Amino acid sequence: MPRLLLAALIAGALASPAEAQHHGHGPQAADATPYGGFQRREIKALSDQQIADLRAGRGMGLALAAELNGYPGPMHVLELAGQLSLSPEQRDRTSAALAAMSQEAITIGAQVIAAELELDRLFASRTVTQQIMAAAVNEIAAAQARLRALHLGYHLVMATILTPEQAAAYARLRGYGPVRGG
Repeated sequence: MPRLLLAALIAGALASPAEAQHHGHGPQAADATPYGGFQRREIKALSDQQIADLRAGRGMGLALAAELNGYPGPMHVLELAGQLSLSPEQRDRTSAALAAMSQEAITIGAQVIAAELELDRLFASRTVTQQIMAAAVNEIAAAQARLRALHLGYHLVMATILTPEQAAAYARLRGYGPVRGG
């Protein structure tokens, strides 16, 4: 048996089941691939849940840098309004911030979906070129960046609405413990 073929067989035998399936080897490769079923998605790069989250304006973890460093988000502040002893003015400002953020996030989320759909269409139609693909990816990245900046920005807004004590209480109530610098 040639050495190269023997080496390939040994490497395949030593690969973990996940690696074997990912590379198309192993007994379950045909029916248990990492992307099995994705080809039936409306947009190949987005799950149904991601599309629903984008359409609903949900945060999807985009503001974790703020959230976990002591900058609460408006939705969770409203959920904890009683425990944070929000004043009526704080509650109104937080509600207004959440409404504005949600409306803007839905608009930008629709842009992300449209840009991903266009990229998918380009590949499906086999009309994509390197230049066209790069432009489409840049459009997706720009929309994603706008969406993340929006969510992060509303965490900054909340820092102007809550007292430092309320922000610290928020972190404790959310299970984050003491926040650095907070």
